[in-house]
Formats: sequence, C-alpha cells, structure tokens
Amino acid sequence: MTRKQKRLAVIAGGMSFIMAAVILILFAFGQSVSYFYMPADLAKTPVGPGTRIRLGGLVQEGSVQRGNGSTVRFSVTDGTSSVPVTYTGILPDLFREGQGVVTEGMFEAGGGLFDADTVLAKHDENYMPKEVADRMKKDGVWKGEGETK
Repeated sequence: MTRKQKRLAVIAGGMSFIMAAVILILFAFGQSVSYFYMPADLAKTPVGPGTRIRLGGLVQEGSVQRGNGSTVRFSVTDGTSSVPVTYTGILPDLFREGQGVVTEGMFEAGGGLFDADTVLAKHDENYMPKEVADRMKKDGVWKGEGETK
C-alpha cells in the first residue's frame, strides 16, 4: 500500500467509527423520549400499549379512589376528555382533585387504563406545568392563577 492509500484507509475507518457512534446516540435518544399528550389528543390519535408517554391535565373532581395499599385510581381531564389512570406509590403532597398533574407511564394492553409510574403535581397556587397550562389556556379551560372555568 502506498502512503496515500494508508491515509485514506485511516480516514475511512475514523469516519465509519464516528458514523456508528452517531447512529447509536440517535437510537438511544429515540428510546428515551416521552411524548406529551392531553386527554383530548388521545381521543384523536390513540397511543398503542407499551408506548411511553406523558399525560397532563387536571385531576378530575370526584375521581380519586384509593385502593389496597398504595394503589390510587383517578382520572386526568382537560375539560373535553378524561383518561383513567392507576398509580402505585406515594403521591406528591400537593396532589388533589382539580389541580394540575403530569403523569408518566404507558397504557395497559387491551384497555384504556393508563398505568403511571411517575406523578408530578404543581408546587404552589401560581404554578401549573407550562405544557399543560399553555394547552389548557389555548383550549379555554384554564385561566391561570389556579382557577378553572
């Protein structure tokens, strides 16, 4: 091999290594992304079981049911639609009906029940997660400052 061929072989090997690293990084990011949905979005475009998403809205009034142990069932609503959620674990102190919540998890196979593994609640009277607040303001459901229509 000539010097020019050796140099080209080294450059080609380096480029293929960099391309493989970029492909692996993109694959890893694609696996960890959680898309954000509101209940009305799920009515329009259903999500298949096993797809990890974030579901946000308000905890529907009268929907919180405490089960055996630390299992809780409640519904998340955006004023248009609602989605039943089950969660096993300790809920945040500020979790209550009529307050903003973002849950993360996936739908169970063969049903419309959302199985959450993370529940996030607002931290004071002037805060709702930005994604949820923007969507609910746009839809005319939430006015801000902790008030609903």
